[in-house]
Amino acid sequence: MNIKSTHGQRGFTLIELLIVVVIIGILAAIAIPKFASTRQKSYRSAMLSDLKNLATVQEIYHADNFTFANDLVAIEAVVTEGITLTIVEATNTGWAATATHIGAPGETCAMFQGSAAPVAPATVEGLATCTF
Repeated sequence: MNIKSTHGQRGFTLIELLIVVVIIGILAAIAIPKFASTRQKSYRSAMLSDLKNLATVQEIYHADNFTFANDLVAIEAVVTEGITLTIVEATNTGWAATATHIGAPGETCAMFQGSAAPVAPATVEGLATCTF
């Protein structure tokens, strides 16, 4: 009878397992900040997109009513989940608005058109600008 001995085959050593754990830790240390950065960029893109969409619906509303709306419901503005869009000023000659995201506290995007007073951080008419 031939009986194979399993005496020399014990599996992975502790050192080998520790090296694998260290390598996984290094990869995680690289990936997690990249993920956070990508998430911040997506919040920013969503706020800028909502402000540009607001500009479009404001122009449509103005063409019909000869004034800009100060109410998001009146112009049927679609706002992305997690974003708070606020119309700061709206007259018959201009409007200004800000956007914030619940996932990016302290960060703000703003836009203004026409004779409305600029809202920080926006400084150029018609250009949506963010603080980050």
